[in-house]
Amino acid sequence: MTGITTVIFDAFGTLFEDGPDYWDAAMARIIRRQGLAVSGAVLTREWLAACADFRNTRSRPETPFQSYATAWQEGFAAAFQTLNLAGDAAAAAAEWIADMAQRPAYPDTRPALHAVAQSRRVVVLSNADDAFLSPVLAQLDFPFAETFSSEAAQTYKPNPAFFQALLHQLGVPARQAVYVGDRQYEDVQGGGAAGMTTVWINRAGLNPDPALRRPDHCIKSLRELPALLEG
Repeated sequence: MTGITTVIFDAFGTLFEDGPDYWDAAMARIIRRQGLAVSGAVLTREWLAACADFRNTRSRPETPFQSYATAWQEGFAAAFQTLNLAGDAAAAAAEWIADMAQRPAYPDTRPALHAVAQSRRVVVLSNADDAFLSPVLAQLDFPFAETFSSEAAQTYKPNPAFFQALLHQLGVPARQAVYVGDRQYEDVQGGGAAGMTTVWINRAGLNPDPALRRPDHCIKSLRELPALLEG
């Protein structure tokens, strides 16, 4: 890729592991520590249902910003009420945040970051609260040029304004930036709409959704990224 000066990465699902196995373990700990008479599957179902409106509307410019901490606590409160459980919603949300803050990096993360940084500025932009984004980034001990959270931007991907705010802060034209992420909707759709070249890291080999913007490039491992940038 010619003229690319800046590579911007998503965090969770791209640099750091995430997914149902981690969610199930976190929910089991919440249930165990609070002594709740409910299965993890049932509590997860009700919590996700309670958070659905937040997930579906959070990136709209007209929607007042709400942090993950607030949305997750409200979701747990609603789930506990629906299930008639005397749970502590604030403690449950704090447990979830603490779990997110300990996600391990993928094996290909560090090698890719160091290789890319040899010739380009490396940045992170993530849908995340600082309370869990900052700790996972710190474990890498990597000199990111900038990190930008949804909490700092007061909006969420795929809102192009989120990406454009970071580009403005960096003083980088969109044509000189690449965005790398694992989600076609949040990352490819959002980064592309902001004018950046998009790289979809599709570790699971999913078929692209034809209703969404297609990525400019697709990789299965971050180890492929340095060669792609130099190609």
